[in-house]
Amino acid sequence: MFLLLIILLLSPISAQAEIFQWKDENGKTHFSDIPHQDAKILHVNAGHSYYQVKKVYDGDTVLLSNGQKIRFLGINTPEVESRHKSAQAGGEDAKRWLKETLKNKKIRLERDVEKRDKYNRLLAHLFTETNLHINLELVKKGLATVNIYPPNLKYTDVLIKAQQQAEQDKLGIWQRSEYASKLANQLNRSNYKGWQRIVGKVVSIYPTKKNSYLKLSKSFSLKISKKHAALFPNLKNYNNKKIEVRGWVTKQKNKYTMFVRHPSQIVEM
Repeated sequence: MFLLLIILLLSPISAQAEIFQWKDENGKTHFSDIPHQDAKILHVNAGHSYYQVKKVYDGDTVLLSNGQKIRFLGINTPEVESRHKSAQAGGEDAKRWLKETLKNKKIRLERDVEKRDKYNRLLAHLFTETNLHINLELVKKGLATVNIYPPNLKYTDVLIKAQQQAEQDKLGIWQRSEYASKLANQLNRSNYKGWQRIVGKVVSIYPTKKNSYLKLSKSFSLKISKKHAALFPNLKNYNNKKIEVRGWVTKQKNKYTMFVRHPSQIVEM
């Protein structure tokens, strides 16, 4: 039983393990992970697992030495050039900073509600052994934008605050002309791709069975799913207000739509 306790104490998994301790009729102390009559519970902090980063793909995706591919939660960095994607402004800056910061370092993972994305990558916040929050640092330096996907809401408040400060200080992408805001009625087939900042006045709001739409021009609307509606203030509060929205735009015929999952994507002006 002592061996069991030692194993649990030295276990690398990040969890709270319940160990049961009791004495038999001869006064001998026993430990077990199985409940026992008259046993008391010992709460053992099993600590964290730390990993080496084998490869940095870009500013928000890495490969660990154990073969797991990790996508950072709560943020997005511009793309770097690959076989399937063109480079975006600031992508190499984010990748370079991440490689330099993680060089010869070990990291631990903090997970959220969803464990993997649609590409089967693990979703996580990354922390170094000195407790540097990598996701947050990328936002602080203007190398990443906040990108909240409910139900993964861990660290949302600190990420938003960091982005507001980076934007105010014009750091990283916030000083780049490629990410300057554009008017909703300026969207066209040649300029709608990639992460966008779109400015317009909410001229109407209309619900459907699954979504609500905030119309900013004849051709551009925001789409908010009913399942995310509880995260937002009353949508009627946006009516007739000038706002800036951040995210990715989709095109269907001559209509453009941005899917807004979290109120952090909307900035009132």
